[in-house]
Amino acid sequence: MMQCVARIWAVCGRLVPSHLLHRATPHAAIIVAALAAQTLCSPVAKADSDVRPNIILILADDLGYGDLGCCGSTVHQTPNIDALAASGLRFTDFHSAGAMCSPTRASILTGLYPQRFGKIFDGALSGTTQGDLGLPLKAETIAERLQKQGYATACMGKWHLGYRPPFLPTHQGFDVFRGLVSGDGDFHTRIDRSGNKDWWHNQTPVREDGYTTDLLTDHSIEFIEAHRDKPFFLYLAHLAIHFPWQGPNDPPHRQAGTEYHRDKWGVIPDPQYVAPHVKAMVESLDESVGRLIRTLRAQGLEKQTLVVFTSDNGGYLTYGKRFKNISSNGPYRGQKMDLYEGGHRVPMIVSWPGRIAARVCDQTTHSNDLFPTLLALGGDTSASGAKTDGVNLVPLWLENKPPATRVVCWRTFTHAAIRSGPWKLVQPLRNGSKAELYHLGNDPGERHNLADDKPELAEQLRQSWSAWDADVNESARRQQG
Repeated sequence: MMQCVARIWAVCGRLVPSHLLHRATPHAAIIVAALAAQTLCSPVAKADSDVRPNIILILADDLGYGDLGCCGSTVHQTPNIDALAASGLRFTDFHSAGAMCSPTRASILTGLYPQRFGKIFDGALSGTTQGDLGLPLKAETIAERLQKQGYATACMGKWHLGYRPPFLPTHQGFDVFRGLVSGDGDFHTRIDRSGNKDWWHNQTPVREDGYTTDLLTDHSIEFIEAHRDKPFFLYLAHLAIHFPWQGPNDPPHRQAGTEYHRDKWGVIPDPQYVAPHVKAMVESLDESVGRLIRTLRAQGLEKQTLVVFTSDNGGYLTYGKRFKNISSNGPYRGQKMDLYEGGHRVPMIVSWPGRIAARVCDQTTHSNDLFPTLLALGGDTSASGAKTDGVNLVPLWLENKPPATRVVCWRTFTHAAIRSGPWKLVQPLRNGSKAELYHLGNDPGERHNLADDKPELAEQLRQSWSAWDADVNESARRQQG
């Protein structure tokens, strides 16, 4: 422990630029030390039991906090996901690393803040740079680590971490890949926004008929049945409920050879009533979860399998002036692309029958945590003391032992945010823009800005975010070097 403390204080000088270090307040220094502790002293410790579960990680796309029945929706019928939540562990304060697609995917797979891979990961990877960028190959993924533990690995669904080799999933630790590499595609034709076919089996483009959510579920079931006798890791990254907003019975929209960047939403006869299309997508997603659980039961694998369900970011409430009432982020302010809670507080459910007790958890947790936690459960002890921005949540999941108070940070192209305990600072990155300070315990909807009432605390949090920003930027420079 003393060695860990020494490492924390040794690294504080690197985390904090000298001009900030000289004027940092004691509170800010404590926050910086907490950030350093999370980064340097989060061992991937083995779980107490020798039982290594199969792992199914289901990632929904743009699913808002309030889109599920178990999180308060009265619009969508989600009995299968609700049952998973009722029998498992449901989090009320879980956060994605990004407010858009690619950053959270990088976080989940590596356990690192996506900004450590460069400013390109402040937002979603763009198809206009598809040949040049992706998750760096030197970034070891959870799939690569679990492969070394004897797990069969599969990525089914949306990748969005690089559009071509060498950035495809089969170069990042997955034995099998079926799905799309871009940010979205027609749910019936698999055509991306640029008019290209985007549906792959490993590194080969293929054609399949059907609805995307159903196809991904079919392939996931095939993978489970083929690997019932050995540990497997299934990363099922659904495209639903990302646009184009198409339910199973809606017509195809995109055709090959036609560009859809300005018409990417699907066939919506009345933009004011996109909600029925989204409802069909959510309920199709729920049926996918039900099919997977029924498959596990039929194969006798339910008690041997850990199922994690979450979303990559918050949902869209509106899209410009055209679309209204798209999704729901429950009581939280903001939507996808925002750093208010609605942009990154997302549903999170963990189920492992007989091992994880049914309950609701209000501990602050983060997508970075999935990497060390799932590796611990998978028996990976090789990275004890390795650098990760996540926290091993095995004690919380299995024994209800809470982690230490969290400090987490966010950055988009336009905004910064930091959370320390109940306090959250949101800061526009434009010069001269004023910060906003909220006490989430008293004001979860972020309605009452306390920055003018508590200027010292706001400044302390700003300093701590600047220290984090300097650290991740230095990591990005080393990656690119």
